[in-house]
Order: sequence, then structure tokens, then C-alpha cells
Amino acid sequence: MLNNKVAIIFTGGTISMKIDPRINAAIPALSSEEIMAMVTNIEKFTNIEIINFSNLPSPHITPEIMMDLSSLVKKTVDRHDITGVVITHGTDTLEETAYLLDLTIDSKKPIVVVGAMRNSSELGYDGSSNLSAAICTAISKNAQNKGVLVVMNNEVNSAAEVTKTNTLSLNTFKSPELGPLGIVDNDEVIFYRDILQKQYINTETIETKVALVKCGPGIGSDIFDFYINNGYKGIVIEALGRGNVPPTMVKGIKKAIDENIPVVMVSRCPTGRVLDTYGYEGGGKHLKNLNVIFANNIPGQKARIKLMLILSITNNINTIKNYFKN
Repeated sequence: MLNNKVAIIFTGGTISMKIDPRINAAIPALSSEEIMAMVTNIEKFTNIEIINFSNLPSPHITPEIMMDLSSLVKKTVDRHDITGVVITHGTDTLEETAYLLDLTIDSKKPIVVVGAMRNSSELGYDGSSNLSAAICTAISKNAQNKGVLVVMNNEVNSAAEVTKTNTLSLNTFKSPELGPLGIVDNDEVIFYRDILQKQYINTETIETKVALVKCGPGIGSDIFDFYINNGYKGIVIEALGRGNVPPTMVKGIKKAIDENIPVVMVSRCPTGRVLDTYGYEGGGKHLKNLNVIFANNIPGQKARIKLMLILSITNNINTIKNYFKN
């Protein structure tokens, strides 16, 4: 008799979609039971408990919904009869949800987020194979104490490191800086390395009024006036290169900081950290002197999620800086 149980929380996404012939486009259609029926022989490995959370495309997932999901995952993973938790999710915002779960849940049990790049009407539907790999990961003792994991295309990545890199490819989820933690091979999880560190933000709420601004040549400060006037509590900038902005943006950045709105900076480059290398107007050194917060090497979408969580518990600039050092 099997002595483990995996809870699978279904939230929607391409993994639960098929083509509607009336509009010739993919829509949410499959039930959780229909999806599980395609995961053959899984009963030989573990007992399954299905939890229906939602059936939403991932662009419909909001930060508030992510927090509701986090609360459900916490309650589920705390149960003595649960070995691990798998969450199905659409891939467009999968990395944000996985990262939020990673930051807000403190558990040694495996928590795995999974999705699909092809809907069930397409040849080569990858939903069932991805889900089976995720379940194999969730029952592995080797997957304990590794934070939230993302399993796609038989690769295991840390939620803190992974990002969606391609609009179509089955291997779209990658960790550009360090590579995957491991693989799923012949129903066995093999880890090549451990996570670097695990950060925990103890909060049950989230501050949603956090903006994300992408930097480009000649962009000015008007957008900062909009966010300041509309009560935004934080701003994340995807800066150029090593962490620099056009001089036309500096006025807006300074105004936001003077209004006690924390401004966090990442690079728009796919890899590499931001640093105060350049001393010209709008350069990293100038921005650091203005009290811009450097977010190391995470992408803008993750920095925004992190700042949302931090602002739910503090707006102290030094405390926020300490969170972003890790």
C-alpha cells in the first residue's frame, strides 16, 4: 500500500485548454479529472488528491489570487497526510506565481508548479507528461528543502531562478544564470546542485500598487508623475545594461523617492546584476546616491512581486534594501 499522497491544485492555464471549433482558439475546457485521466499509471507511485482552485488563463491571475493560492498551499502542505503539493498553472505568469509562493511559504515539503505549452487539441500535448514529472518530483525526498520548484519538459528549476524565455518552445522555462537544479529521468528526480538560498517574507497580504517601468533611449519622467499622482507605493525600473537610465528619467526617479516611494532597479538584460559602475547623470553611481534600491540579478517581474510583498509589511528603505540584497 502506498504511504504517500500528493495534492494537485488546479488553477487553469493551457494545460486545461482545448480548441473551441466555433472560434478556432484555445479556451479553458478540461476538468481536473479529465487531465488526470491522461496521466497514466500514476496510481503506482502515489495517492492523488485533487483540489480545484480555479480554471483561469494565467493573464487573469492577479496578485490577490496568488495570495489566496499561497494560503491554500500553506494549509495543504501543513497536513500530515500530504507528502507534497503540485500546482497547475498557465505559463504566462507561472514564474511570478511560483516566486510568490517561494517567498511566502516556509515548508520543507516539495511544492511544484507545472504547466503546458501546448493545449490538449494540439499534437504533442505536453500537459500529461509535465504533470507526471511534477508528481514524481513532489514525492521525492531529494526534493525536500529546495523551496518551490518549477517542472517543465523534464527539467527541475528553482522558482527563485527560473523565467519563461520563449513564447512557444517546450523548454521555455530556464534558469539563465545557473541552469536547472536537475532533471526527471525515467520517473526519478536527479538533482545536480542545490538552491543557493531560500528567502522568506512572512506576510498574509500584498501591496498591489507597484509599477513596473521598462527603460529605453530618451524615455522621460511623465510616467513617474502618473504613478505618484495615483497613489502608487513602489516602482520597479528595468534599467539599461549594468543599471543606468537616460538623464531624462532622473527627475521622475528623484521625485518618487522624495515622495517616499521606494524605487527598485533591475536590468532589462536577461542575465547579470545591477551595480553602481557608472558615475555620469543617470548612471548607477548617481542612482545609488539618490537612494535607488539595487535588486541584484532578478528580472523586473519578480522584483515587482517581491516589492509588493515587502511593502505589505514595511516601507522602511533600509529594510527593503536588505531584502533585495538576497
